[in-house]
Amino acid sequence: MNAIKSIVRFLLRVLLTPFRNFNKHKNGVAPSEVRHELPNDAFLGLVSETLAKGHTAVIWVKGYSMRPFIEYGRDKVKLASAETYTMGEAVLAEISKGHYVLHRIIKVEGNKLTLQGDGNVRGVEYCTKADVRGVVTEYIRPNRTLSADDPSLKRKIRLWRTMRPIRRYLLFLYKAVV
Repeated sequence: MNAIKSIVRFLLRVLLTPFRNFNKHKNGVAPSEVRHELPNDAFLGLVSETLAKGHTAVIWVKGYSMRPFIEYGRDKVKLASAETYTMGEAVLAEISKGHYVLHRIIKVEGNKLTLQGDGNVRGVEYCTKADVRGVVTEYIRPNRTLSADDPSLKRKIRLWRTMRPIRRYLLFLYKAVV
């Protein structure tokens, strides 16, 4: 089985290389652009303090757990504080001391929230509403900005959530293209 996976992966990479190179030039982040990264616990601690004061914050996304909706190195998100949280919203939450995640709410039970990244096929995080530092209000891409309330985006997110049993295979194909 592993040999078949390796062969399929190799073939997809060879066949889709032109598309991968096209995306690298198209997505707006130049490879030579200098960016400084801070440790998440320090930086996101400052972001959560800013949000607690009623301000908004725009941050670059780090990691691949929110693929395909948010891409590392390409997208930024605008965060704001909120009083209520609904299923399907992407939130910045502190799930343990100094450990932050930007994941989507998949279940709300009273004061408890269950979170999971769009790019995760297994594994969830649990937190309370008090642990949520901010909610995503805008997805900022190189050529456009999408509101988190956009009906088309919400439909795509709901469809992605229902495809959870086959998400592993779809993510495999997505990674081969991107």
